[in-house]
This record gives sequence, C-alpha cells and structure tokens, in this order.
Amino acid sequence: MKILAVEDDPVARAVLHQALLRLGHEVIEAKDGAEALRVLEKEPVRLIVSDWMMPELDGLGLCRAVRNRVNADYAYFILLTSREADVDNQREAIEAGVDDFLTKPLDLQEIWMRLRVAERILRYATEVRQLEAFLPICGYCKKVRDDQNYWQQIESYINERTGTDFSHSVCPDCYQRVVVPELEKLRAGATPAPAKPRVERTN
Repeated sequence: MKILAVEDDPVARAVLHQALLRLGHEVIEAKDGAEALRVLEKEPVRLIVSDWMMPELDGLGLCRAVRNRVNADYAYFILLTSREADVDNQREAIEAGVDDFLTKPLDLQEIWMRLRVAERILRYATEVRQLEAFLPICGYCKKVRDDQNYWQQIESYINERTGTDFSHSVCPDCYQRVVVPELEKLRAGATPAPAKPRVERTN
C-alpha cells in the first residue's frame, strides 16, 4: 500500500520510512502538513501516518484539511505522538478526524498491527462505495429504490440527496416516437365528419 509519512524531524522520518518499507509498503515523505497537502493533490494516497507536533501545519491541522477535501476517497489517518495519551488529547484528535494512534518510539509489531487494521477498513470502505454506486431502478416505471426499500420517482430521490430541482421536457427521440403520433391522432379526431346529404320528403 502507498503510505504518506509526515514527520518534520529528519531522523524520525528516516526511521518511519525504513519501518514502513520493511513491512512491504511504498512510502512517500513530507516534512510537514503543508507539504503533505501538496503531495495529496498529486498522489492518490489513502493511508497517512503523521507526527502530531510539526511547524507550518501540525498533525491535527493536516487531518482536518484531509477530512475537508471534496470528492476524495476516504484516507485512513494514523497520528504519531510522544504525548501522554490522556483523555483530552485523544478527544481532540478524534474530533479532528484521526482514526488511530502510534506512540514514539515506534515498535515494528505495533505498526504492523495498525496498518493491517487500516488496510481492512479501507478495503471495506471501497466495497461499500462500489455497492452504493449501484442504484436499483425499475425497468418499467423507472422508479428507484432507496436504502429503506422504498420505491420513488428518480427526480424525488435525487432531489432529496442533492437539492437538484428538475424542469421536465421532451427529448428529440421521444418527441418523434411519442408526441408526434399523439398529435396526429388528435388532428385526425378533430377533423369534422363529412355532412350527410339531406333527403327531403315528398308528399
């Protein structure tokens, strides 16, 4: 898996890099949060291991920025810290969007376990997203089925989720296939029947 390793200390960054390589992963380095964001603009990385305390943009700021990205795949975020793992620190990190923690100095077995969990969660997230991409639609009336097994018009379904409003029109194909024959029927029905000849009675 491709992993973005974010660490401002060169020695600590090298140690993290080597540990991830030993576990069989591809590693991209960044020296702080700002550089990591620039990397993410170019590289489709879904697993980030970042130090907490960094200049420019720290680990929590980076995590918040990652979570605020639009139309991006979910990235699993592991925070490295030498801080005491007290409740306040954990709450602050979790509210920022952090998924897991690793404490310094790094332990290879612990990193391996955390990454295995991350890979499993990312795989499930991908499978769920693929399933959500399939929208059940009736082949006859074109209604769609939502998550509660409720069938509704596709316009209502999309409006509830995106706020999109629809203005109905007729495409050229349907105009020729449906509208034109109906208009011809109406014209034929509106044509007055020829008057019957008047027959006068004679005495």
